[in-house]
Amino acid sequence: MQEIILFIFTFLIVYIIYQIFIVRKEKRRNSKKRPPEVNFLIYKYNIDIKKLDYHKMLNTISIISSLDITIIVTIISTLTNFWIQLIVALVLIFPIFLISYYFIGKYYIKKGYVKDV
Repeated sequence: MQEIILFIFTFLIVYIIYQIFIVRKEKRRNSKKRPPEVNFLIYKYNIDIKKLDYHKMLNTISIISSLDITIIVTIISTLTNFWIQLIVALVLIFPIFLISYYFIGKYYIKKGYVKDV
């Protein structure tokens, strides 16, 4: 039960922070500079940013990134040794993010938001 509370609390905190510092900041700014997550999806999966709703994409990314961070925090909180926690977090962070962004990229490809070559 304690892990579930930690999971929900961590998700809400990370999601709120992500909304404040990334999503709302992007709504006010109309520049060419985008968050690195968006750039990764554009270049890796050839996503056309003009075909989709940019703010919906930011919200999707914020939910998925918050979920990724929450999963990692929940997993490492079950471990007792600090060095083991650090090693496990470093090992898990890249595969979890790459897998989740793979699914986001495939979703946008399936919806047809790909650049015409």
